[in-house]
Amino acid sequence: MAFTIRPLTEADWQQVKQIYQLGIDTGDATYETQTPEVDALKLKFLTEPLLVVEDNGQVIGWAFLSAVSSRCVYGGVAETSIYIHPEFHRLGIGRALLSDLVPLSEKLGFWTLQAQIFPENKASIALHERQGFRKVGYREKLGKRDGVWRDVILLERRSSVVGND
Repeated sequence: MAFTIRPLTEADWQQVKQIYQLGIDTGDATYETQTPEVDALKLKFLTEPLLVVEDNGQVIGWAFLSAVSSRCVYGGVAETSIYIHPEFHRLGIGRALLSDLVPLSEKLGFWTLQAQIFPENKASIALHERQGFRKVGYREKLGKRDGVWRDVILLERRSSVVGND
C-alpha cells in the first residue's frame, strides 16, 4: 500500500471528523461519545504539527497533539492523538504517523509526549511502546464513559534532547 503523510489542510477536517467518530464508536479510544463540530474540534488540538495520511485522495488517518496544561511550565509537554480509519488498521500507518510526529514535535520544542490509553486498546499501547513510549502510570477510574468508570494507562516519551542545554 502506498500512502502519503502530509500536513493537514482545511479541506481535510470533515474526513478527520469522520475518522474520529469511527474511533469513538469503538468505545475504547476516548471518553467522548460524539465528535465535536469541526470548529470545536480544531480548538482541541495544537496548530502544529497536524499530520494526515492520504491514500488515493482520501484521508485515512491522522495524528495531532494537544496541550496537557495551559501553565507555561508545561509548554513542552503534549498529548498524542492518533486515529486510523478501521479499514486501514494493521498496515503500519499508525507507526508511520507516530514516527513522523515525534521528530516534528521535538523541532517545535516538545520534550515530553504523553498518551492516555484505555487498557483494552492494546494495539494503541503496543504502537506507542514500539515508538519509545513507556508506561509510567495506571489511573484507576479516571472518568466515566457511558456511565461506566474507565481506567487509563499513562505512557510517555521523553525527548533525547532533554538535558542537553
